[in-house]
Amino acid sequence: MSLQLKKDFAYSLIVPTSMGVRITPASGQPVHSSDTFHMQATSAETNVASISSYLGLPVKVLTTFVKDSPIAQFIKSNLLSRHMTYEGPEVPQGNPWGYRHQFNIADSGFGTRGPRVMNDRAGEVGRTLNVKDFDLERIFGKEGVQILHLSGLIGALSPETSEFCLQLARFAKKYGTRISFDLNYRASFWKGRQAELRKMFTEIASIADILIGNEEDFQLCLGIEGPEAGGKGIGTEIEGFKGMIGRVKKAFPNASVFATTLRQVISSNEHLWGAIMLEGDNWHVIEPRKIGVLDRIGGGDAFVGGLLYAILKGWEPAKWPQFGWATGALATTFLTDYAQPADEEMVWSIWNGNARVRR
Repeated sequence: MSLQLKKDFAYSLIVPTSMGVRITPASGQPVHSSDTFHMQATSAETNVASISSYLGLPVKVLTTFVKDSPIAQFIKSNLLSRHMTYEGPEVPQGNPWGYRHQFNIADSGFGTRGPRVMNDRAGEVGRTLNVKDFDLERIFGKEGVQILHLSGLIGALSPETSEFCLQLARFAKKYGTRISFDLNYRASFWKGRQAELRKMFTEIASIADILIGNEEDFQLCLGIEGPEAGGKGIGTEIEGFKGMIGRVKKAFPNASVFATTLRQVISSNEHLWGAIMLEGDNWHVIEPRKIGVLDRIGGGDAFVGGLLYAILKGWEPAKWPQFGWATGALATTFLTDYAQPADEEMVWSIWNGNARVRR
């Protein structure tokens, strides 16, 4: 089975997002004991889109910026360096307590010390994303988009972003754009908005073509019963995950692709990494394999990015989760929380377990 994609399009992939910056200590040290940090532009959704943009497909980011902010300029330059175009309004800061781009402060962990991540999102300008600021008729009707990728992080960020994602999904459906939806449940985002967000997430999931999430995502976002408890180790729980995905498919029959990653942490620097995908009635299971980890953050996003890239390229379905597995593993080898593949060969070498030097 293959997803039929639009043939007339300006963009292979579009992502709505709230951009921010991520700062991490040098040399794998904890935040509290560090005085030197690496700063990068970040968002989960552009982490996904980076696989396609680095490998040559046209990608567009829909976002919002703080007017005259040096951080906004830093982010714009980074997006362009990743071969992404962007559009969105410039919002005045207002005053020193006004709008700003979010900060993500991350300790990547090392060995037996686990990662710790703190999000500082006060005054986040991305919460103002509003459907009124974008010409969706132009984007989807005139320019054309093959896949719209939505994340539950943006969907739940604020009432405005919830409506924005809902309208994007409706326009995508209207114009034949395929919809990818990664549920990405966050309890703090849902607090006090459970009924409202369940309704919104359910509508998007009902028209999505590709649904992605873990057991918590499907249970808490959509009310789907999770997997039954299995034996020791994630490899023995695959049948339970299959059962859960089967229930998701029954509840949301419009979707034709369902996927989740499998991860068991041995240490901060060594994981077992796998994936499950249901495409039509065909199961594709990647048994968890050991991978080396420099920084785990962004691995799940890169899996989604690789999966979508493989779909956009029109490859046979068996290759979709394979490429996603490999791009996810690739992302964990970068200091940035997004993968920067040089070419497809780099990715397939990871899948094939070939880490020999290339001269």
